[in-house]
Amino acid sequence: MRLRRDWSVRTRMTLLSGVVIGLLSLGFCGLILLGLHKHAMSERVDRVLLADLRVAHLIAHNKLPPVIHERTTAIQVVDGKGRIVAASEQMVGKPRMVNVARSGDGMRATWVTCSSPAFPHSCVIVVALDLAARQEIIFGAQPVVPWYVHPRLLITLLGGSGLLAAASAIGAYRTVGKALNPVDGVVHELAEITATDLGRRVPVPEHHDEMRGLAETVNQTLDRLEAAVEQQRRFASDASHDLRSPITAMRLQLEEAQLHPDETDWPKMAEAQEASLDRLEAIVTDLLALARLDSCATSAEERVDLGELVSYELGRRTARRRIETNLQPGVVIRGNRLQLSRLLTNLVDNAERHAACTVTVSVRRDGDEAVLEVQDDGPGIPPGQREVVFERFARLDTARNKETGGTGLGLPIARQIAAQHGGTLSIEDSEQGARFVVRIPLREPERLVTATAGSRLR
Repeated sequence: MRLRRDWSVRTRMTLLSGVVIGLLSLGFCGLILLGLHKHAMSERVDRVLLADLRVAHLIAHNKLPPVIHERTTAIQVVDGKGRIVAASEQMVGKPRMVNVARSGDGMRATWVTCSSPAFPHSCVIVVALDLAARQEIIFGAQPVVPWYVHPRLLITLLGGSGLLAAASAIGAYRTVGKALNPVDGVVHELAEITATDLGRRVPVPEHHDEMRGLAETVNQTLDRLEAAVEQQRRFASDASHDLRSPITAMRLQLEEAQLHPDETDWPKMAEAQEASLDRLEAIVTDLLALARLDSCATSAEERVDLGELVSYELGRRTARRRIETNLQPGVVIRGNRLQLSRLLTNLVDNAERHAACTVTVSVRRDGDEAVLEVQDDGPGIPPGQREVVFERFARLDTARNKETGGTGLGLPIARQIAAQHGGTLSIEDSEQGARFVVRIPLREPERLVTATAGSRLR
């Protein structure tokens, strides 16, 4: 894994930096050569012009010899009839450099030609000087400056570019390697962490950089993973305990009945077994509901009038306490009707178990939220335990006996259903009893004439 990572990150970054620096260096060298070439060409034109001026001085003093002693510059002097009257030593016997007519205005001209009869295999710079007071034209020529100006300069620039690219690549290799060193520790630690040892954490680098942020994020993820695994462990332990309790009670009752069959009240035995089976069924049903909610399985959504839903569900249940309702019409949300019914049923069941006489259910609109409240007139829940009741299989001491206590999953299921609908379920302050408040966003509010507010169910 490490070799593959080094090749894909360190080596690639090294090659990339080397190529980028190399290309930048070549571009910079090109600019340098362009500037130097332009400067060298200008200097060479000045040299040719200076040689032409020296010949013009000789002509002005009538001292022009047939053969001009000029070593670096090729010179030809042409009279008014186009005849070569004087030339430098290397131009003796050669044709005219260029065939141009004199202007007679004493001006000079400069051009580069690669088709001069006097230089058939090379390109030259030609500077022509037209003497206005006389009939002669002076032509001077030197080879053009090559694009690389000088071989030593080209070798120096290319060598410097190569050294700079190599130094940059080496620096990038070391820098990237140093930056990736903390990854080794993270990878090694993650490879050692297993489901049975989630307490370990990856090392956090000292410097506040991206690698530190990565290590901290990994540790935060491990924290959440450990918490989730621990929750699942507690859930499995509590579920197994709650499932064993009715099974153990049923087994004991049956074993006792088998020991004393003649003394056993079998109808009463059947009722006890049925009660234990009902409890088992309730626990299994809640476990399946939690499994579906935990898997975040998508369910069909529809428009649900919350007041109508509450009125319908309360109307078809057998109430153990008096239920009062205050349902505002037209409170419409989008959600799964079956899940919302389950949420309401769990809250009402919990309220009936703890109410002294009355359970109050209300539906109203609060800004852009639909609010469902279920309140009982029982002893209430202390503020310090209001979050405890939403833990799975959690039951307060007053609800511990099996006749009145639930499975310990109703309230966690209700909160998870509210969360899946983008809402919340919490316990808020009240003058008496416990007040459970569900808030769900109003996604498609409409004005509907529905359930009558203030109806009473008994």
